[in-house]
Amino acid sequence: MPIWPLAAAGLALAAYGVLSHVLMVHFAQAPWAVAALFGPLLAAVGGSAWLRRQWATLAACAALVLWLAWLVKQGGVDDINRMYVLQHAGIHLALAWTFASTLRAGGTPLITALAQRLHQNFTPALRAYTRWLTGLWVAYFGGMVVLSALIYALAPWAWWSLFCNLLTPLFAVLLFVGEHLLRYVRHPEFERVSLSAAFNAYRQNGAADAGGPGLK
Repeated sequence: MPIWPLAAAGLALAAYGVLSHVLMVHFAQAPWAVAALFGPLLAAVGGSAWLRRQWATLAACAALVLWLAWLVKQGGVDDINRMYVLQHAGIHLALAWTFASTLRAGGTPLITALAQRLHQNFTPALRAYTRWLTGLWVAYFGGMVVLSALIYALAPWAWWSLFCNLLTPLFAVLLFVGEHLLRYVRHPEFERVSLSAAFNAYRQNGAADAGGPGLK
């Protein structure tokens, strides 16, 4: 897979992050800004639920769309900032649960399942490593929720918006790429797999359902 589509997607996400930061800092209460900030996420989750026939998720998205429409009609709410914080926390808690639920006894850790699609020589050491890596992402998502709450409680709103819209995706990319690079320093015996191959395996394995990164 060529690298330029990933680069273009990264630039698009970065631009959306900057736009979201501006909206949250300067227009947080505006009804149209609320729709712009919540709408893309609801559309993505709803579209995925429709394709996978996850009717409960689709119904929840529809209910939230109706709430947004009512909110726009009413002219906003008094403390919309709290809703943004809850949205950020909810996404990360859902991701943490998605990864953590695969660590139960008798289950296959999420990243282990992805790695099995990529490695012909899937060793016990690699199995143990991918289980550890799945747990690392659980800890990361949980840590982001705690950090978000601390910044919201102790710092100005603009700081939280910067953390949510720009630093949150940056931290995820740093962990994703950093782990990929460090793995082959710590475990040179592991079969090497490209980032693009990992991305394809993740997408084919139902990335929209998992919502998080896989083994690179």
